Amino acid sequence: MPFFMRTMLKVLRVPNTTILIVVFAFVFGSATIAYVLEPSTFHNWFNALYWVMTTMATVGYGDFFAKTYIGKAFTIFIYVFGIGLLSLIIGKVIDMFSTIYKHWEAGKLNFHGKDHIIIINWSKKAQYAIEEILSFSPSSHIVIIDESDKHPILDRHEIHFISGDPSSEEILEKAMIREAKAVIIFADTRIDEPALTDGKTLLIASSIERLHPNVHTTVEITQDKNTKNFRHVKVNDFVLSYDAVSRLAVRAALQQGSSEIINQLISREVGDDIYEIPVKREWKTYKDAFQGTLEYGATLLSDRGDLGINRKLNEPIPQDARLFVVSDEATYLKLKSNK
Repeated sequence: MPFFMRTMLKVLRVPNTTILIVVFAFVFGSATIAYVLEPSTFHNWFNALYWVMTTMATVGYGDFFAKTYIGKAFTIFIYVFGIGLLSLIIGKVIDMFSTIYKHWEAGKLNFHGKDHIIIINWSKKAQYAIEEILSFSPSSHIVIIDESDKHPILDRHEIHFISGDPSSEEILEKAMIREAKAVIIFADTRIDEPALTDGKTLLIASSIERLHPNVHTTVEITQDKNTKNFRHVKVNDFVLSYDAVSRLAVRAALQQGSSEIINQLISREVGDDIYEIPVKREWKTYKDAFQGTLEYGATLLSDRGDLGINRKLNEPIPQDARLFVVSDEATYLKLKSNK
């Protein structure tokens, strides 16, 4: 028994490439020997190969079988060694898939894709962000980068996870940062000191800016005074931790019912939403755009961050304008399609 165990352990440690070569040599060699031994039984080499494969797989259809004593002896040889080799291959394949899954779960596999959204630092807020992204665009590709060693969402295989330091060039390259559409950096909740939290976020943003300066980057900041530092590294958008929640709570208290409106606007799942629409050729002024969107049932809201365009309706629409409306999805799709 110890000899048998030692032999099995040695076989299991043999490189996969070597095992594959041995199996191919065994199958094709056995097919050649079988055809040489009984050419009248198999008629051609391919039939002999077919017989060897069905014998190794223990299928045994019976359409071909050895008729001579030496052929039957060779059949026994295939039973003994062929089935063992096939079982070994199956075990290696299962082990390979198991290893791949373990690496995926541990965040060790590189991401391969483009136009994806990278979420950095896992937290409950990151989970809500992913749910919001998928509710708006279910086909979106998302990559999570976090220093934990296990995939945070095991039931969503379309969400890729990479474990490691998100400020590291190697980790960002594994996430295909140069091909990403957007990056969202959440504050690391494992750090208690706000200044250190923002410092880490700033380091990550700097690394991203160096590798892919054109990617749209949104960061969460814990201290308002650090905003100017993030502007320096050309962060596109930033939000202050708990700032939105605090403001929403105050509005709910002082202006009852306003929180419901705001919740609808910041969620893709309930009610109308904010959408960016293309500027139509016939729209020369903001008034044209306002009336044009109103005809579809949408309300023109802003040009980029300018919410005061309803007070300058007679002004011409600039060439670089980005118009946003409040509407339902069906209306937005009509506005988008009718350029």
